[in-house]
Parts: sequence; C-alpha cells; structure tokens
Amino acid sequence: MSTPDKTIKDFEKSLHKLEQIVQHMENDELGLEESLKQFESGIQLAKQCQSALSSAELKVNQLIEQNGLQQTIPFDDSND
Repeated sequence: MSTPDKTIKDFEKSLHKLEQIVQHMENDELGLEESLKQFESGIQLAKQCQSALSSAELKVNQLIEQNGLQQTIPFDDSND
C-alpha cells in the first residue's frame, strides 16, 4: 500500500508528464508516429491520475464518515 505522500507525488508527476505531452502535441513538435506514441502514453497517465483522484475521494469520504461529519450538499452549477 502506498503512503499518501507518495500517492500525491506520483499524481503530481503523472499530471506534469501529461501536461508536457499535451503541450508538445499542441505545438506540433512531434511527427505522426511520435504523436501516436505520446497519445498512448497520455492515455495511461490520464488513467493513473483518475485512479489517484478516485482513491483520494474514497479516502476523504471514509474520513468524513469516521468522524461523523457525513453531510450531503447538492451541487448547483447554475449561474443564478
């Protein structure tokens, strides 16, 4: 099991790599073959980031429940 600090560092490292890939692809710095390789790497990094975020959300929910702070607040995305 990884520690929270390691998970955060891994998430930040993966996110940084993903941002670099996007920047290179947006700047047309890569050929087609390299773009496809980088896209594939980007997909894997995005999955890793999503997994880390899901784990963090689960941990937050567990901590809230353990401390009796469970409260549902509806999300309102309207611009009223």
